[in-house]
Amino acid sequence: PRDEVFAPVDATPYDRVKVLILGQDPYHGEGQGHGLCFSVRPGVKVPPSLRNIYKEMHAELGTPIPDNGYLMSWAEQGVLLLNAVLTVRSGEANSHKGKSWEKVTDAVIRAVASRPDPAVFVLWGNYAQKKLPLIDEERHIVVKGAHPSPLSAKKFF
Repeated sequence: PRDEVFAPVDATPYDRVKVLILGQDPYHGEGQGHGLCFSVRPGVKVPPSLRNIYKEMHAELGTPIPDNGYLMSWAEQGVLLLNAVLTVRSGEANSHKGKSWEKVTDAVIRAVASRPDPAVFVLWGNYAQKKLPLIDEERHIVVKGAHPSPLSAKKFF
């Protein structure tokens, strides 16, 4: 929805960002995407990528697996859930790639990376890892791995 395009920066103001998780583009299924990467509204089935994230958190940290995919509580705790492309045509993954959203989100990544306080950048998958040159790895913690999608999760998750 148009009113949720900038949900990541609305939910996690610049001065509160501790972690930036970078996704590729919003979920393209009807009623799924609501602005925060990997998140879906309450009542929407947890997508496979997020289910894999939950499984890994449970295996590594012992956290209980939530029964929903709404990540607003993460955003409110300082996790900026940013997609590199902020919109998508319904039913067409990656359909707005190259339409200038990357310039906007690159500016957000640069802004977080230029803050005096270190942050954690989570870059899952090749697409997200292409943003590595925007981040000073000496000042920040960078976590890299395969995308949590079922297609690639076996490589990392």
